[in-house]
Formats: sequence, structure tokens, C-alpha cells
Amino acid sequence: MNTPFIDLFSHYSAFREDEVKDRTVVVIDVLRATSSISVALANGAKSVIPVSDMGEAGKIAQNLDPSRFLLCGEKDGLKIEGYHHGNSPMEYTAEAVAEKTIILNTTNGSKAITRSGNAEEVFIASFLNMTAVVNKLKATEREIMVICAGWKGRLSLEDMLCAGAIIYNLMDGKLWKTSRDGAKIAFGLYQKYGKNIKSVVSDSNHATTLKSLGYEKDIAFCCEVDMFDYVPELKDGMII
Repeated sequence: MNTPFIDLFSHYSAFREDEVKDRTVVVIDVLRATSSISVALANGAKSVIPVSDMGEAGKIAQNLDPSRFLLCGEKDGLKIEGYHHGNSPMEYTAEAVAEKTIILNTTNGSKAITRSGNAEEVFIASFLNMTAVVNKLKATEREIMVICAGWKGRLSLEDMLCAGAIIYNLMDGKLWKTSRDGAKIAFGLYQKYGKNIKSVVSDSNHATTLKSLGYEKDIAFCCEVDMFDYVPELKDGMII
């Protein structure tokens, strides 16, 4: 790749939607949207349609065959009442999602993805497919923006650490001097904590909340590195 530019935003509301135009965007929501998307597609889901709210999810559902889609997502960590599934990767088994279109509505991750829709490319990233994302980025000639979903407008440690892992490996451990401040911070975070991903993420604010809701197994699962060797990508409003 020839471009030396990489920027990072710590939560989905920190950037303007026009800023992504003509750029390659990486969206990260480790706990749990982007992790669950990778699992769903790996287990045979036809596609994932990210939405920004319940109203949009309902409108899309009205135009689909009820036997062919699943309404999935969470609000404040818990499955939305009336939805088929929540946002736990453990729910997206082959039996549950094969050949289904998933309409995904989450507190942070789906919003980060829909806000990135004007980009030239939008890659869906997590620890589960970290190296595959790095390889995709090495092939791009565009400026790169890494967007962490965060949690309700605040920074999430797990998203920043995953971003740091991607940036560190993209740069082969040597920070580009032209990197923006956010990318530098994520790079340094991974340098310090990259060998202890599970323990660091487990102690994060978001993970603590998920533990209190009974989702402790999700946290360990979402910290697995390179479980998948492919990168989900947003195309015309659908992740495939």
C-alpha cells in the first residue's frame, strides 16, 4: 500500500458522515456486534442488514418474507423484546441463522456501521478476524479510517485495543509518522497490553456490564484472535 494516512475515532458519534467519503473504513465493536456479524456469516447467514433504530428495523422487516429474516439486536446489552435473538455470538449458530437475512439493531455497533455507509469500502473487524482485516488494508490505496463503536458516546477499551492490534500489525510494529493522534494512541495501547487481551478486556467497563447481565462467556469468546480468515464487508447497505 502507498497511503501513509490512518485516522481513528473512539466512538461512533465522533465523526461526520461526510468524512468517510472516498476512504476505506474499518468498524470495530468487539463486545459484541462486529464479533457476532462474523459468527453469523460464518454459520451461513445470507447477509446482515445493520440499522440505526427499531423503526428502521421494522420498516425493512415489513418488506421481507417472514420465513427468511431474523430481527436481532440489543438495547443496553439485553435482547430487545419481540426480537428473535439478541447480540450474543453464541446465539448465531448454523441452526439458527443459515440462509437467513439478519436485521441487526444494536446500541452502538450497528449505528457505527450505518454512519459509515458513504465510505468507498467498509470492513467489519474484531479480534476474531484481525489478521484478515490487516491483509485487506495492506491492499488498499485509500486513506484509512478506523471507527470504534464505543459505548453510548464514550471510548471502549476493548475496541481501542482491537484497533491497536490492527494498526500495529498493519504497520509491522513501526508507527507511521503521519498517523493521526487516535491511531497513535491505539498503537501504544496494543504495545502495552497486546499480550494480555483477555484479561484486559475482561476488566473493561463494558465487559463488567455484560458480566452483570450474564454474558461472561461472550467476553472470552470475543477475545479469541483469528478464528476467521475472511472480512465481512458492507455493500449497498448489506453486510456480506
